[in-house]
Amino acid sequence: MDIINTLGRRKTAVARIYLKDGSGIITVNGRDFKNYFPTPILQFKVNEPFEITNNLGKFDVKVNLDGGGIRGQAEALALAISRALCKINEEYRPALKAKGLMMRDPRMVERKKYGLKKARKRFQFSKR
Repeated sequence: MDIINTLGRRKTAVARIYLKDGSGIITVNGRDFKNYFPTPILQFKVNEPFEITNNLGKFDVKVNLDGGGIRGQAEALALAISRALCKINEEYRPALKAKGLMMRDPRMVERKKYGLKKARKRFQFSKR
């Protein structure tokens, strides 16, 4: 199998991955993913596509992560892995889609507007 290259995004986080046959090693920005994502919830989020498709420990993943926070990065990585698995076998798509892993979450931070404190918050009103 060749190296599969896919991209995943969430908020401002971008995950570029290179997936190939291997022993289940996930390297994020040159570090082990368990060091990069310290909480079990984020580690589960990253491994979820492999668990759903029964491919845990079958592929090596090299990841370049950029932007966003740690949670957004984990979700961007999960999307990228899901897309790569669908390139390998299209039959994985319905199972991944049912868990919501094939959709790019479109929610972004709303921009700050002039004359306001934040996107919607106003300055305190003073009658006198």
